[in-house]
Amino acid sequence: MHATRLTFTRRAATLIGAALLFIPAFAPAQSGSEAAWQALKGGAIVLLRHANAPGVGDPPGFKLEDCATQRNVDADGQAQALAIGKAFAAHGVTVGAVWSSAWCRAKETAGLAFPGKVRLEPMFNSVFGDKTLESVKTPSARDLLLGWSGPGALVVVSHQVNIQALTGVAPRAGEGVVVKAREGRVEVVGRIEAPVPGAR
Repeated sequence: MHATRLTFTRRAATLIGAALLFIPAFAPAQSGSEAAWQALKGGAIVLLRHANAPGVGDPPGFKLEDCATQRNVDADGQAQALAIGKAFAAHGVTVGAVWSSAWCRAKETAGLAFPGKVRLEPMFNSVFGDKTLESVKTPSARDLLLGWSGPGALVVVSHQVNIQALTGVAPRAGEGVVVKAREGRVEVVGRIEAPVPGAR
């Protein structure tokens, strides 16, 4: 009985130890918010997913120049975007530039959060559902990020699929992935939590 119990305990310890080996790979993506804000104060880059916009993708036949044909941010998304701008101010982050996808939900998020600073950057336009487009735009977008040298932090407002292709992280609406350019690659520093719609 004692030998059986000891064998079971050793097996359990081995399994737990093996499982723990996987934790470090995921831990930085789940935390590090303070490190992320500090990095931004030092001139890092945040890849920000547009604010809350109900649905997935866009309606068939949508037109990039016509917001009425696209999936757009709702009232919660607008409040979320305003809260993002306030969070940057509260953390003392100096924003050097804001680049945005030309999709209306990205432009509106960027404009509400950082009024007067937005520049459209087509390399961060949505590549949803088009792997060929993703394979072309992702390297070009990465090159743009690697070329950033400040002053201040760079804010890029884009889409979940674009950000995931660049970082391996799939952010929620309004969530930011903070990165630094190191040795020719984009390295994730941490994440900035999305403001909760309706929270006071």
